[in-house]
Order: sequence, then C-alpha cells, then structure tokens
Amino acid sequence: MTLRPLWQPDPYAASATHLHAFRRDIERRLGRRFADYPALHAWSIAQRADFWSAVWDYCDVVGEKGARVLVEPDGMRSAQWFPDARLNFCRNLLRQRGPHEALVFRGEAGVRRSLSHQQLYKQVAECAAALRAAGVVQGDRVAAYMPNIPETVVIMLACASLGAIFSSASPDFGVAGVLDRFGQIAPKVLFAADGVFYGGKRIPGLDRVAQVAACLPTLTQLVVVPYIEAESPVVAHVQAIPLACSWQHFLAAQAAVTEIDFVPLPFDAPLYILYSSGTTGMPKCIVHGAGGTLLQHLKEHQLHCDVHPGDRLFYYTTCGWMMWNWLVSGLASGATLILYDGAPFAGRDNMLWDYAEAERMTHFGVSAKYLDAAAKLALKPAQTHDLSYLRMLMSTGSPLMAEGFEYVYRDIKRDLCLASISGGTDIVSCFVLGNPLAPVWRGEIQCKGLGMAVAVWNEHGEPVFGEKGELVCTEAFPSMPVMFWNDADGSRYRSAYFSRFPGVWCHGDWCEETAQGGMIIYGRSDATLNPGGVRIGTAEIYRQVERLPEVMESIVIGQDWQHDVRAVLFVRLCEGLVLDDALIARIKQTIRDNASPRHVPDCVVQVADIPRTQSGKLVELAVRAVVHGLPVRNIEALANPDALRYFQDRPELRA
Repeated sequence: MTLRPLWQPDPYAASATHLHAFRRDIERRLGRRFADYPALHAWSIAQRADFWSAVWDYCDVVGEKGARVLVEPDGMRSAQWFPDARLNFCRNLLRQRGPHEALVFRGEAGVRRSLSHQQLYKQVAECAAALRAAGVVQGDRVAAYMPNIPETVVIMLACASLGAIFSSASPDFGVAGVLDRFGQIAPKVLFAADGVFYGGKRIPGLDRVAQVAACLPTLTQLVVVPYIEAESPVVAHVQAIPLACSWQHFLAAQAAVTEIDFVPLPFDAPLYILYSSGTTGMPKCIVHGAGGTLLQHLKEHQLHCDVHPGDRLFYYTTCGWMMWNWLVSGLASGATLILYDGAPFAGRDNMLWDYAEAERMTHFGVSAKYLDAAAKLALKPAQTHDLSYLRMLMSTGSPLMAEGFEYVYRDIKRDLCLASISGGTDIVSCFVLGNPLAPVWRGEIQCKGLGMAVAVWNEHGEPVFGEKGELVCTEAFPSMPVMFWNDADGSRYRSAYFSRFPGVWCHGDWCEETAQGGMIIYGRSDATLNPGGVRIGTAEIYRQVERLPEVMESIVIGQDWQHDVRAVLFVRLCEGLVLDDALIARIKQTIRDNASPRHVPDCVVQVADIPRTQSGKLVELAVRAVVHGLPVRNIEALANPDALRYFQDRPELRA
C-alpha cells in the first residue's frame, strides 16, 4: 500500500512563508540551491555560525550582534554564542507601539480583556519603574505565583527590561511545590494573584500566598494582583500580610512614566529560571539566557510556525510550563498573544474552540492529552465552528498518537499544518517540530529543527535510522541552559545531559527517525519497559490502548516481580464502565495485533484517575514508586496528587 500524507502545503501559500523567504535569502547569499528541507537543515548544522547569524538578520533582532558568532574551544559545554553581542529581550518584544492588539485575555469566568501595543508598553514602563523603586537590579530574582493573565506578561517584560531574572509558578502548585522552586532561587520580589477560577469554582489564594511569602526570607516586597476580587477588597486583605501591597498601590507612583530604560545585556545574560518537573526529586533550577531564548523562539515562530505580524497565537498553558514562555515570545514576531486561564473544558466542552472562532486564531496550541480528550468527547469543530483563519495546530506535552493525527484532519480541519512538537523545559524550545513546507505524515513529527543537530543513537552511541534509540543533539545550540542555579561547578548540569554519552546532549526521549525524515517519540527513555531485554516506549502501548472507545487514558509501568519485571497497564475508563475479563482480553488483543506480543501487559488494572504533571505529562516513575511502596518525592509537582492513592496496595498486583 502506498502511503499518503495527511496534508501537503499549497504551493501558492508555501511561497509566502517565512521559511521559503529565508531559504531563498540564504541561496542568494551562497549562490547555490537547496533541493529540499533536509539539504537546508544539513547546511544549518554544517555552518552553524552562519546559520544563526542569518537568523539574527532575517528576524531583525534589535541589538548589537558583534563580530563573533560562536566560540567553542572544548565541545558543547564550552560553547559561547555571540560573545560580543548586546541586546535586551524586552526591547525585542516591545518593538511595536501602535493601537493594534498586543494581547487578548479570556478567563474561564468569561471576562475578556485586551491591551494594545501602546497600552502594553505603558504598563511595562510603569512596572519596570516600580521594580527599580523597589531596589530590583540586574541579576535579582523576581518570582511570579500567577495565572496566565496580562499582568504576568507585564511583570515578565518589566523584569527583562532591567536584566532581572524572572521565574514563574502556576497557582495550581501548592505551598510546598512553590517553595521547592522559589525557595532555591532567593527572590527579592514576589507577585501573586489573590486567587483563580478553575473548573467552575472561584478559588481564593491569599492564605497560600501569605504562607509562601513567610518562607522566603529574601523577600523585600510582595505584590498581590487582584483577579477574583476587585482592587478594593484586595487592598483590605493584604494589609495583614507582611511586606504586601496591592498591584495598584505598587504602580501608583509611576503613573507619569511613559518610556522604558532598556538595559543592554550580554547574549547569555540570565532571563528565566525554569524548573524540571520535580517528580523524581527536588526540581532542577534551569537558567536560560536572554539571547538564546530570543533567537531560538524567533526561529521557531517564524521559520517553523510561520508566524507573521498580525497573526493571532494561542497556546493553552499555565505559567508553570515552558510553553508560556514560548508563547509570550510571539510578541517579537508581531503576533497578537491570545491568553486563556482556567479549565479547558469548563462549563462546556467546546470552550477552546469557541475562543478560537471568536478571536480568529491563526495558530492554536494544546497538549496532546487535550486532543485525546476532545476525540473521546466526540468534539467535531469542523462541523460546529468557523476555523477559516486557523493555519497551524500545534501539539506537545506528550506524544500525539497516530489516531490523534487522524482526528485533527477528520474532525477539526483538513487544511492546516499539524505541528506536533517536542523539546522541553531544558532548552525552552524544540528539538523537532513543524514545517510549513513539508507534508504531514500520520503519527510523525515533521522535521528536525534548523540549527539543531538532532540524531537517534543506539546504546553504543551509533546513529540509527528506522529503529528506536535515544534522542541526542551532537552540536551546541544557542538555547542550551546558561547554568543550573546553585550548581557552582556545573556537575549537576553535566550529569543531567552529558553523562549518558560524554560530550553529547542526551535528552532522555526514546524515539525513531522515519523514512520521511520525521520523528516518532515513544516516551521518556527512563520510563521504557524492557520485557525480554527489548526496550519498549510507553507511548507505543498508549497508542493502541486508547484506540478503544471505552478507555479514556492509560499508564503503564514495569513492576518488579519474581526476580524479573512485568508490565502493568492501568486504565481509566469512560464514566460508568467497569473493567471485566472481556474488555481486558480486547485490550490485550488490540495491543498484540497492532504492536507485538512483547507489548502486551501482564496485568490490566482499572483506576479512577491517573496522575500527571501541571503540564499534563503522565508520571510513570511516580506511579512505579507507589506500586513498589516507595516514597514519591515532590508530590506538589503533580496536578492531581490524590490520584496516586489509586495505585497503592492493589490486590491485583500481589498475584
């Protein structure tokens, strides 16, 4: 049978893309032609300095580039990008000052707010001046315990204008989870909302905010942002909290400020501190630089996602996930940011699609789990919504199943580029992602990112094609972390990425490069199963199990059993259903028929819920620990930690 792609770019539309224009520009400079995307990608790796310099020029980075692009005396860890450059991240995101919308916000409660570029600039100017007045200087840490609302964007940009280091956590995190993060970085100022709306509930948060602030001895200022209350009730409540003031009070003295004093900074000046999921220990505090973050995001937004000025860019995310940072960088490409805070199915299943239609989204981003859930709910936006503006749908957070690809093209929209993307907090960007000039094949991420020397290696450190292995990156790239916080000798950094294959970044994903030049991610390599000595990615099993209409979602682990390891599959079924022998047999037969006998689990167990991180990723290692009676460290990293109790002392696992 001849394979056919699910989507191919229209030649006329393709000629208007950033990627097409960029390729033509490089061809004119070099006096040569690139036959296809793989040829362009190969050049971007072979001539990395020229490539990233060309990205700087094409994306019109505001700053001084300097003479040198890459200094790399001793392998990846020693790489310095643009060592002579000076730039300011905020200045690049606020290059527009006009009346057009810079961002639009809608919350679960139904409120719509928007800020023009002019209004956003003014608010950032006021916040930056207030931070200066509070004593914040370059290198200070400013923490935000905030929902995805416009004020969070303002705070981040104000920090970046000064050279302060911004770090955020979502209100989904409890007190311990926030302190596990912010407690490591000693922030000077903390911003926090007075509460959130989620799942149809109004959830006050000032008690938690007060507890967090009391445990951060370096704080000199706590600023409470009204969200669920009007300003006046917030003012009354914050008076009892030490060091606290309201958002309005914090900005009050800066009303006359209209300009921003952008501090010119080195390319690798710290911009963000992001955190690993923390489900296997204390979260790692990953420091990302301003220049690397900016350049990588400009490349991804413009060349890979084809974001143009005036496009309307949405990603369903919280401020505790790196996709929030990725989304906000869309301002640098002239996009209008579309923000949402709340539950994705709150009140009505089609909430996000209603939002997409109303705001004429051109780029719509969600987790793979959202698409899985939408398919199970039989949502058919293609029949119910006008998505004529939508050009690209992005999915990440976990592997998107092949059936998810089919769902998108069958029930959402036939004429769009489905960009399944994969990277992570570690690089605040992607290794593999979308391509507006390439076809979309069922179940495959389209391409390796330009400038990213991605390969798949076997256990011997040899590149492999058409077989599973470790995702590695063999050459330095600008968005590698600057450092880990509190890691003076760099040992934790080296251990995290360079211990598996010395001198080569090993990302921890189990994957396969396809004949089409795409990539399939099978899950985290540290969670792979190993029945009979054959490594199996967990996503390979999920792909088959979740095809069954009775199964909402699943998680599989390896259980130590009789001096060996057996695979145990846990399933959450549709409401009202009970797992019986007939359904177990169908599950096993589906896996056997569509994967292999080695993929068939030894046990299938029903659970009421499955734990996941705040960004929706399944936590196989945490479930495995519970099954074996081991403690789960940093439970606060989970969005639904109570779900772990469904895996404790299961009688099915003692026989």
